[in-house]
Parts: sequence; C-alpha cells; structure tokens
Amino acid sequence: MRRSTTTPPPPIEQWTKEDVHHWLMTEVKVHETCADRFSEEEVSGDVLEVFEKKDILDLGLKHGPAVKIKSYLESLKKGAQHDSQSPAYMENWTKEQVSQWLLQHVNLYSKYAERLQEEDVSGDCLVCFEKHDFLDLELKNGPAVKILAELRKLNNKPEPTLKPILHTCTDQKEATNPIAPDLSLAQAMTAKQEESHIKTDSKTDKTLECKSEKAQQPSKKSSEKQEIQPPKPQNVGVKKETIVTNVQPEIPKITEVILKTLDNLLKEDMKTFHFHLKDYSKSKRKPIPWSKLENKDRMDTTDLMIQNYKSKEALRVTIDILKDINQCELARQLEHNMGQLEQQCPTKEAQKKETNQGDKLKDLLTCGGNSLDSYDRFVVVVNKSSPEQVPYLQFLNKLKLFCVLDFDPNSNAPGGLCPSYRESRVANLHTPSQYQGQTDSVIKDLNLYKQTSWVFCNGRHDLESDSYKELDYKNWFRETYRDVDQLISFICNPEVLLHGRSLVIFLLLSPVDSEKDPIFDTYRSFIKNGRKEESIITICECQSTYAKWRKLIQEKCDFDIDHLSINELTLSEINGTILALGPINTSSVRRIPSGNSTVVLKQKDEELLTALDILCQNQCENIHDEKSQEYKDFRVKEEEEFYRGGKVKWWNFYFCEKDKEKPFVKRDKYENVKKMIRSQLRDSKDMCVLLNLFHHPGCGGTTLAMHVMWDLRKKFRCAVLKDHTLTGEEVAIQVSRLMKLESEKPTPVLLLVDNLKETENPYYLVNCIQKASEDNLNKTVGDAQHCKVIILNCVRSHSPKEQYMRPSQTQSQYITSSLTPEEQKDFEKKLSDLKETHEKPENFYTFMIMKSNFDQKYIDDLARNTLKNFDFSEKEARLFAFLALLNTYVAASEISLSLCEDFLGMKMIRWQEENILEKMKPYSNFLIIERVEDWGGYKGIRILHHTIASACLKELERSFLNVKVSDITMEILHCDLFFSVAVVKHRFMLSVQQMLIERQRRKDSNERDLFSLLIDKIHNQQGRQTVEEIFEKAASRFVVSASIPQALARYLYIKERDFPEALKWAEKAKNIKENPYTFDTIAQIHKSNLKTNIDRQKQETSHNPEDLDIDLTMAQHAITAFKRAQELADAEDEPEKEVADDESDDYPRNSYNVYGYMGVLEIAFFVFEILSRLPFFEERVPMKKKYLQSFLQRKIPITSVYKEDSEFNNRYVEIIKEHEPFLLSLKTEVKETFEYLGSYFMYIKANSSEFATKNHWTVSGLFKKYIAFFCSAPEEIKKERQNNPILNLKIDVEERRLSLEVKQADTFAGILQHLDKPDKEIEEITKCYAFLQKHQLFLNQKQKTKETINFILSNIVLYLLKQNSKLVKNHGDLSDLLSQTLQDVGLGYPFPDPYYLALLLFWPSPTDENTEIVTYVKAIRKSSHKRLNSLFRKRSTVAHLYLGKEEGLKRLVSKPQLDKHFKKMRRDVLAQLWRTGDIFKEKEIFNCLHRVSGTIEQGELFANYGKLKIPVRPALIAGIRSGFSTEKVSFYLGFAIDGPLAYDIQSEN
Repeated sequence: MRRSTTTPPPPIEQWTKEDVHHWLMTEVKVHETCADRFSEEEVSGDVLEVFEKKDILDLGLKHGPAVKIKSYLESLKKGAQHDSQSPAYMENWTKEQVSQWLLQHVNLYSKYAERLQEEDVSGDCLVCFEKHDFLDLELKNGPAVKILAELRKLNNKPEPTLKPILHTCTDQKEATNPIAPDLSLAQAMTAKQEESHIKTDSKTDKTLECKSEKAQQPSKKSSEKQEIQPPKPQNVGVKKETIVTNVQPEIPKITEVILKTLDNLLKEDMKTFHFHLKDYSKSKRKPIPWSKLENKDRMDTTDLMIQNYKSKEALRVTIDILKDINQCELARQLEHNMGQLEQQCPTKEAQKKETNQGDKLKDLLTCGGNSLDSYDRFVVVVNKSSPEQVPYLQFLNKLKLFCVLDFDPNSNAPGGLCPSYRESRVANLHTPSQYQGQTDSVIKDLNLYKQTSWVFCNGRHDLESDSYKELDYKNWFRETYRDVDQLISFICNPEVLLHGRSLVIFLLLSPVDSEKDPIFDTYRSFIKNGRKEESIITICECQSTYAKWRKLIQEKCDFDIDHLSINELTLSEINGTILALGPINTSSVRRIPSGNSTVVLKQKDEELLTALDILCQNQCENIHDEKSQEYKDFRVKEEEEFYRGGKVKWWNFYFCEKDKEKPFVKRDKYENVKKMIRSQLRDSKDMCVLLNLFHHPGCGGTTLAMHVMWDLRKKFRCAVLKDHTLTGEEVAIQVSRLMKLESEKPTPVLLLVDNLKETENPYYLVNCIQKASEDNLNKTVGDAQHCKVIILNCVRSHSPKEQYMRPSQTQSQYITSSLTPEEQKDFEKKLSDLKETHEKPENFYTFMIMKSNFDQKYIDDLARNTLKNFDFSEKEARLFAFLALLNTYVAASEISLSLCEDFLGMKMIRWQEENILEKMKPYSNFLIIERVEDWGGYKGIRILHHTIASACLKELERSFLNVKVSDITMEILHCDLFFSVAVVKHRFMLSVQQMLIERQRRKDSNERDLFSLLIDKIHNQQGRQTVEEIFEKAASRFVVSASIPQALARYLYIKERDFPEALKWAEKAKNIKENPYTFDTIAQIHKSNLKTNIDRQKQETSHNPEDLDIDLTMAQHAITAFKRAQELADAEDEPEKEVADDESDDYPRNSYNVYGYMGVLEIAFFVFEILSRLPFFEERVPMKKKYLQSFLQRKIPITSVYKEDSEFNNRYVEIIKEHEPFLLSLKTEVKETFEYLGSYFMYIKANSSEFATKNHWTVSGLFKKYIAFFCSAPEEIKKERQNNPILNLKIDVEERRLSLEVKQADTFAGILQHLDKPDKEIEEITKCYAFLQKHQLFLNQKQKTKETINFILSNIVLYLLKQNSKLVKNHGDLSDLLSQTLQDVGLGYPFPDPYYLALLLFWPSPTDENTEIVTYVKAIRKSSHKRLNSLFRKRSTVAHLYLGKEEGLKRLVSKPQLDKHFKKMRRDVLAQLWRTGDIFKEKEIFNCLHRVSGTIEQGELFANYGKLKIPVRPALIAGIRSGFSTEKVSFYLGFAIDGPLAYDIQSEN
C-alpha cells in the first residue's frame, strides 16, 4: 500500500486557478497539458470543488486522468490523504503495461484492453477506477468486477511479469509467438525481423522525432497541442524487459498518399500516367499489362500498383512516372512524403542497423555481457532536457551512479530530471566547488559511493541566490570551468574510480552547436585528466545533434566516437533496453517486521541508511524462478563460493531454509546466543544492550551470528553495520530511524557489529544509540520492550574462552576452533549433501578444515603439496607470498584485484578480462575473489582461510630457507607500485601498517604484547638490524603516519635499550603528529633511561656527580613530556582519526585517561630516590633525611645543608642549584597530583577495566612512599617536642595535619573515601579536625576555610558510621558552621566542596522550603565544571550519599550502607546492578530511600517542594525521553560532587 505524504493548502474554496494547477502537478501528478486545460478554462478551487467526472471529460481529458483527478478530489474534499489500495509498483505502469497485464493476467478481451489504452489508463489511473468507471467505458459488468478482484489480489502476490505484445503489419492482432521478456530490444527486433517489418508508433515518433532540438524553445499553448498526456516509457517499474515493439506503418497510409497524389491529375494526365505505367521498366518486376489498366479509375490504379510493386516500390514508381510526364511539383511533394514514410517504415537494412544499435548499447554498458555489474560505477553527463523526455530516462535509476554532471539549471524544477530520479533513489545535490579538498574528506562529506551525487554544473533556477544563476558560455568558462575541471580531475583519480571499472556516459538531450558549449569543454576535460576515450560513450536520440557532436570531437580531439555511440534508437528504446539488463533485481517489495505485521522497506529509505546492511523478512524471495536451471546454477555457484572460504551471504541460509533436508550446520553455541538475545529483549531495562561473541578467527563466529540473525529476522529489524568509518552518533541516528521506519510504534533492532577494532568502541556506540533513541523516539511505558537495540558484537580473539571467563558487565558467549562430536557429525552429513550437488566438494578447503576439526596435519599437507614447485623469483609466487604474509598477520585482509593485475602486468581489454586465478595457478586453489565494501566497493583477492595462509608461510620458511617473513615484508615495502598514487592502495597500506604495529591481547590479561607478532618473529629470527631496516623503509613509505617511527622508538628502547636512537625516532613521530601518545612515548623513553641509570648506579661502587646532572635533566624532560601528554588528553574533544601505535595497544582508544599524572608521580619518586642517595641526603641517616625533607619543602636552602667540604659535594651542590626550581616544585606537584587523582578515583563512576584497577593500585603504592618520605615518624615528633617545649602547640598542630595527610584525610575526596572504612579511622580524623578547629593558629584564610569544610564532612561521615560517637556534632551546629563558611566564601569558591555540604545539610524536607538550595545547586555545577572539567569529560560522576526517609543527618544514606542489604550477592553482580541502575528496583532500596516528586519541563528535570523547583540531573542518559513533554515524575535522589542526581525516574502516568 502507498499513501500520499503531502497535504494541499486548505481550504480548497480559497484556491486560485494557479493553486489548482499546482495541486494537479504536485499531488495528483498529471501531465502538464492536463493541468494547463484547467487553467485555460479558469477552474479555481471553488469551481473544482463541484466538478464531476463528466465536467473533467468535457475539458478534453481522457478517461484515465479524469478518473484519477476525480478520485484525488474526493479524498481532498473529505480532508483525507489519497490512499491507494494497490501495490506501489502499479503506479509506475504505463498504459501499455496496463494493457499487457489485462491481457496476460486478467485474460480480458483484447477490445476491452484496447479501449482502456485509448483512454490513457496508466497504472496510477487504474488504481483509482471503480466499477462504474469501467462501465462508462462500455465494459460489461463481468469484466469490470473481474478487474477489480484481480487488482485486490496483487497485494498478496509478487509483481507480475509482463510480456511484450507484438503486432504484425497486416492485421495488427497479437502475435502468436511474443518475444520472450528477457530479450533486449535489439534481440527482440532481430527475432522478428524475418516475420514482419517494424511499425513505428506514430504518437511516439511525432513527439520524439527530434525533440531535443526543441528542448530550449518555449512550449506551445496547450490548445495547440495534439495530445493531453505525453508518451510514457514502455518499461517503468517492470523487473524483466517489457517491450512494446514499433510496427510498420499500415499499407492504407501508403495507398492514401498515392491516391491523394493521383487525385491532382486531370483526366488526360491520368491517361498519360497509365500509358507510362504499362511501359515502366526501371523495376525488376514485370510492368502492369494494359488490359488491367484500361478504364481503371484512380483508386483501382493505386491498388494495382500496390499489388504489383508492393508498397514502398509503388511510391518510387509513382514519383518516376510523375517526373516523366512533367508533373515535377507533385513528384517533389510525394518524395517528401515518401521520406517521412521511409522513416516510419525502415528497410530491412535499416532494421538490421537498428537491431545492431540495440546490441551495441548492451555491449557498451556491459562489456559484452548481460549485466550492468561489469562496471562498478557510472558517471553521467547530461545537458538540457525537456519534460517530455524525462519519463524515458528511468534507466538512470538502474545504473550504479557515482555522480551526474547536470548542465540543465531547470533540472530540479517540478517535472525535471533530478526530482524524477529522487522519487525512487537518493541523490545529494552538489556544486562542482564541493569536490575540492582531501580525497577522503570529500568522499566522506559528500557521501560518495553510498548515495548519488547530483552536481549542477551551470546554475540552479530553483534557488534564488546569484551564485546559482545560469551563465552564458563566456561567463561560465571564466567563473565555473575551473571548478568543473577540478571535479573531473577528482573523478578521474584512480583512487576514486578505478580505470577500466567505471564508464562515463554523455547523454545529449539537446543540441550542442559549437565548441563553445560547457558540455564539450567537459568532454575535453575528461580527456585532459587521463580518462581514455574508450571509457566514454555517447547516447543521443537526435541524428543532427549527434552528427554535430561527432564532428566536433573529430576536429578538436582527433578521435572518432562512432563505435562508442548510440544515435539511432529512440529514448523509449534506449530506456527499455537498459531496464532489461541484469543484474538480477531484488524482490520488488522488501518487507521488515512491525509488531505482528510487516511494512514495506522502500529503496529510497534503505539508501538513506548508508551504514546498515538490512536483512529483510522476505530476503531472497521472489527473485529467481526457483524451478529454472538458472536458479540451480546460481545456488551451486553461491554454495561453492561459501564452502570454499567466501564470506557467508543471506543466500546460504535461504537455500538451507528452503531445502529442509539439507539444513545449515549449527554450531553448538547457536541456541545459547539466541537465548541470550531473547532474554535481553524480555528482561533488560536498558534501551541499548551490548552482547559479545568471542571467537577464534576463521572458526565461524560471524557466520553463527548471522545464522542467529537470519532466524530472528521476523522478530527484530535486523541489520549488519557495514560502514565502520562513520561516527557512533551517525550510526545511532540511522539505527533509531530503522527502529521506527514506516511505523507509528518502534520495533526492536538487532544490530550485528563485526570485529570493531577497539574494545571501547562498542560501549561508545551503545551510549550513542541510547542517546539517539531518547532524542528521536516518543517512548511510552508500553513501548519499553520495543524501543530496544541489541548489539551483537563479534570479537575475533586468539583466546576467546579466556575473554569470556573474564568478569565483565556485558553478557557474552564464545566459540573456538574445536568442534564437539555432535558438530563433527553435522559436518559429515553436510559433506554428503554437498556431494549430491557439487563436483569434488573435497576441494572446498575451508569447509574441509572445519570438518577435520582444524587438523593441523591436514592443513600442513595442503600447503606442502601446493608449494612444492614454489619459485620466489616469479611474480605469481611473490604475490602469493604477499597474501600469505598479510592473511596470517592481519585479520580480514586482502589485496585489491586491480592492484594484483597491475603487479602481474595484466591488461584489461575492453569486454575481455584475463582471469587472474588462471594466471595464479597452481596457487589459485587457495585463492578467492570477493567484493569489499570499503571505498565504494571493489574486488579483493585473499587466501581462503587464515590457517592455510599461516601454514603456507611456515612451509616457505621450512622448505625454502631463503624466504623468511622479513624477506617478504621487505619485498612489499620495496615495491613502488603498491605505494604509488595510481592504484587503490588505502586499505592495503593500512593492512601493511597494521601488520607492523598491531599488538595482540595477551591470553591472561587485558594487556597486549609489547610488539606485533610479525616484529616479534623477525626480532627472534634475525635481530635488531633487520627489524630496524624494515621500520626505516616503512617510515619512508608511510611518511604521514606517526605510528611507524613511534613503534620503532618503542622497539629501540624496550628491546635494545638504545635510548638516544629511540628518542630520535620518537621525536620524528611527535613532529608528524602531536597527540598524547607520541608525547607519552618520549616520556616513557626518558623514564626507562632514568630507571636504567638508577639501577646501574646502584651497582657501582664509585659515583660521578655528572650522573646527577644527566639524571635530573632526563627527569625534567620526562615530566615535561608526561604533562604535555596529559594536557593534550584533557583538551581532546574529538576522537583521533589516526590510530597511533600506543593508542590501540597500551591504552584503550581515545582514553589516555590519567597516565600523564601517573608518569609525573613515578618520575618524581625516581628523583627523590636519586637525591636520597647523595652523601649529604642519605635516607638511612635521620638527620640527613630531615635535611632532604626540609630542602624539598623549601624550609632550608641547599647552602644551609650540612655536608663535608669536598670536590664531589661542591659539584653536587652546583648541579642542585642549576636544577633548583625544578626540584623545589616537585613536592607541591606531587601533593597536588595525589589530590587530583584522589578526586578522580572518588568522584568518577567506577570503570571495571584492569587499567583502572592497576592505576588505583599504583597510586596507593606511591602514596605510601610519599608518607614514608615526607611524614616524620612519631618518635621524631616526640623528640622534636622535647627539644622545643615552647613550640609544643605548633608541633601539635603540625602533628595533626601530618596524621591527616598520612590517612589521606586532608582532602575532601579523601574523607569521603572513609565511608567504606572502619569507624575508628574517621573518629581519629574527626578528633584531629576538632583540635584544629580549636587552635586555628598560623593559618591563612584559605587553609582555615578548607579545614572547616573538612571538619563538617568528617562529622557527617562519622555520624553515618557511628551515630553514638561523642565527637559528632549535631545537625544544627554543623548547619550553623556551614552557613558561616558559605557567607565567607560566597558563590565563587574554586572548589565544589562547600556547596556539596550545603546539599547534604540544607536539602529541603517535604514540609520545608529552603529557597537558597537552588542557588547552591547552580554554584556546585559551576564550581565543579570549572575545577574538575577535565575529569568529567566523557565520564559520569557517582553519588556516594542518597536521600533517605528520616530527618536531620539520619536522612543521609551512604552507598556502603545500602550495599549491606546485599551481602549474599556476588560483588560483580552487585556492581552490574549499580552500573545499570537496576539496583533501584530492589525492595531494600525502596525501604531505605525517599522517593522525590518532580517534573520534567522543556527537557529539564526538577525536584519539587511546594512551589520550589530544584534542578536535578538524570544519573543515566536514558532517564528523560525526548519531545519536551511536561510530565510529573518521581525518583530517588543522590548527591554527587557536581550536583544532585536522579535515579530510577518514573512517570506518574
């Protein structure tokens, strides 16, 4: 069904006649001549409203358009949109196709079908017919009822195949042997030319004879036009070719012309004519005897001539005799008429030539085949068209268009070529200037390859800006030609469109009169930019236009285009021929599930979802005649490709589903994965859920996932993510569109994501989809289950079981390269099945590898037998070695077919292609060619299975000792062809780079190996020199990649300890790309060098002061690099486009996190260690240690430190003075870093990764060192007190502060940490702060405020852990103290701490309205954003305290208190409940926490207390739905460092 989506401007009675005209053109979509009749007869809206069908017919319209207009009018008057009850494809049927359907499928009498055709009843009109409309056309009741019944049945049937109707030249009845529908126009004409001449449809010829000549002329008034509706294409919307053949002009027409001529002769002249006729001798036929001519009148004479000479020769005889009897004027007129008739009635030679043109067109477009798949892309260049031509250009929809260069400024006007194309296909409208810039950026920005680019090359009249005006040639050449030339240069770039794989079509629809025409300059630009003339064809209907075009190119380009041109077919014939070509079309109606029913997935909608490959509910159905040999051959071919080692296709599941006795082999985890998906749909509360499927490469993981998806396609809208280059946000928008496509209620989506490289990407995608779903869906409570996206993430892993066993918040399954006994039986049965339909299935090596349970001996034997005559000096052998290396070390890699052909020196000849697999024998049994979707799609070649590739590589090393992996690698890097700009190399280069730098994840942890498997192997086999040579050569090839020099730097400092050389390469990487990872590599080199020096110096008995200078300089450089790395990480808003070596390895992608801070701490402690070994700072001597502490704390200068007077010591002092600013800043820097990291670990939502755990552990260890180094032992403090009794109070104060620092309680975040520690510790902390409150001596205001704030918080924490402690202040006292503090600091305090306390103490109760609380919420948001912004970037904060049901301090509930209710629950399960928010569904939470009432207004959440509205932030992004609906809600409240958070938001409705 299809429904009109636009509504005319109401009310109808106020419409002007122009409004009526617009409605007829845009809504009813009748031809312009019909609409013009209404304007001419001054039909305005109030008149139209009372029109009946008879009134429309009275305007001169035929029944077809009249019924359609009346039907639309009735819908309009009812205020409804017009609703067609028939399939969408019917509305594209021409009147000829309607006639074919009536005759062939309804079995209607031919006279009735002819009657409907006479009345212009096309498909869009027929769907509007009711019974009385048929009766008005003199059809009987029976046929009328039957037609309507058959129309209704079409909704439940596939689109019918319409066969052509061939008329003979004698009786014009249906041909007894109609031409088969799959023949092209040319084939059809050839098949019939012996039986009959071909008639030219007079209407078509009159309209299209040379219409392009008039394309730019003003239209005549409609009253002067002979027809109401223009001719329509014969094949629109038909899957197989439907050809209405043109038939020879009727003989009576020739008779009429001769008779009319003879009527102009006088009686005497007629006698003379008879006399000459009886003696006529120029013909091979005998003259007409006098006995037959005597006393014959003009009619009889004409009949005798026709009978004796046949029609065409009779014309020639008449002309000759007229000239003989001096009737030259009559002869001239008859010659003119004869010319017209000859055009309509071609000779056999002309017919043959026309037939050859049809074959020629097919050959030009298919390289001599039958399918348009021979070319990857088409580029069409078109000049001005007329509206009458547009219906015959439907073939453009069939072509895989890369772009259209349109020189018609009216093309985007109603009725133009561009909107006609965009009715069913997606085209983005561009200008030539948009093609400037980096190639990959242009491709991405303009969505090239994914959607057609429609480029307006000389203005657009539908836009009013001056920049879109049409220019005359002089101004166009001056202002626009350069942009067009750059556009063509872009198209001709082999990186964009491969030479030999694309075709340029010049479609000339209007004249090209001289070389000063933009379209001729465009042709020359193609030649100038390297496009060969042989890859450009011309299609032109008008002979005179073509003659001028051909002559122009001959004269100016010295090339004859005739063998590359089509110029003798009408547009209708061109259209029909192209539409009849392959490839096989998909099912005419693709359906996707919607609740318990289905909806149609339109081609245009599917093209908009560029990131997704959508699996339809009726995938693969109604495409082939499944009883035909063609289908059987197709099945055998597809199955062979898959079982040999090709990627699984939906067809493979379809074949097995249709043939129940030969099912698809199910892996044992099939049911587990299926159940996992169904349970998530049923039970999970999240809008987007991630499920992982870990699998060994090549063991069928992706196949298993697609198998599950196939079987769930009627429950979910299923799609595979095919474009990994798009951002998560773009993918999310498309997924949410798919969820609600063609349906009011959303339908759940199952999205297959195959092997995203970085482990964090799927989680990022989950967040994006969650956000997009909220923004785009108006979710109600009842829709919760349907508003769901389940991502099935297939992850290749060398240790899938270990990854599965690792604790994770994500549900997972795994499969390995090991079959269960049951699976082995299934593979045995499948082999038996294959033997029935395939020759030698034992050669399907991938299938046999799995069947053998991945038996290594079987694989090694295959490799040994195939490579026994291997010769590395041969190009074919080298190419195979390249593939073996690449497929072993890079998953899902291949080399493009064109690149292989170029390497082997193979040339593609037009319409013939040397087979590369033949060329690659004897290795071709291991090779497969398949399509790769990246970069617009290309064919790639690879080895069938990675185990075969690996075995071949081992065999090369074993049997041919001179062929090592390093030799193959260097051979690739030395091949200029692979790195030249003249080949598609992007993906191949990435694969080579990946092979050199990608590090595998270790089996026992989330950490990765230090180097790629390839580099590790080369290092172990041949050592540093070879590794360095490979990296240096790679760096010269990948000049804009920082990853290669960065990887070499890492190799040199980790493996070889060559720090100077490593630093040189790290600096090169940094100069190429400044990012956190290149700076981190520099810092790591300095750190490793420093640690090596320290270890060496520990072993040496003598010491050199110059070592201190070197070490401190190195430490300073390391800290500078670490800090710069952290600054860049904190400033990063957008993800890095280039994957740096360390970015994808040591650190998760785009999350350098806090590694810079960690590095600063580690270097600082190296420096402390170095200083503590100096003679006057020795750590083991208390006094010397005190000197070091005092020096670093700026209490004493280095000159005041006691030391022996020696040359060494004096040099040490000089060096320390040189580095004094750096050294004196270290203690403060370390302390601030600890505080910052303390906030990070306390305030940010916990990450379950090993990185976060390891970081936390490292920081804790360093803090213990810090305490031991800087905080004096109790006995030292006691001794100090005895020596200075006068300073006892100051010592006591310092002792408390030191104690707080030791306990990490001198910071706000540090005190909060004690919520989860024994109450004894917080009691001691509170006691310390109480003492400091009493003796606020020696304090500046800043320190005083900080300690007061910490004192209040320590009281709150102590109360929560030990309510009856005598140290706890009551709620009132704490509130008063906080009020005084807030008054002192105002609203501009640089830390959020006092405002956090204000939330805890001043949050209103149900009966209380503290109006200042809103001020404090705003203040905490502002302060936390200012202070902790880099912490919060892309991360969520967490609440440590929640609002309970009591009053005062009792209403504060800590997370540890809530966790106590779940003691029996596993910690990882409990952590998952907190992460998802499902913890708030538990009864225990309900009993403890207070549910706050609030509202959502304008997308913002508020907690309501009487008239007071307090802004609150949802803790989870799914908390508020989009649409800005004002709703009453309730939620639990948590207190985070950046403000109040709402949990478990529920609508009160």
